[in-house]
Amino acid sequence: MADPIERIRTAITSDKIVIFMKGNRNFPQCGFSAATVEVFEELGAPYATVDVLADQEVRDAVKTYSNWPTIPQVFINGKFIGGCDIVRELHSSGELQTLVKAALGESAHQ
Repeated sequence: MADPIERIRTAITSDKIVIFMKGNRNFPQCGFSAATVEVFEELGAPYATVDVLADQEVRDAVKTYSNWPTIPQVFINGKFIGGCDIVRELHSSGELQTLVKAALGESAHQ
């Protein structure tokens, strides 16, 4: 198995939107992860999840990779966006939808 940094790079380059979270999209294991999934479900955006509870190495490495101490962590187009609070702020301001549409190659004025 590849080292945890390689697994993170593979995940964030394989999908446009990736959430490193506790649990998965169907069964979040913490309130912050659930709230983050809820935002992306509301946007109707396709996204992947990585369950950090199932991989302690990735759980530790993603914090170093992003220089962010908490889970969940959201990456769009390979770029770290933030955790739950930042995602919710971006969503309420409309910026998240713009980022998501750009990542998916959609016009923001559809």
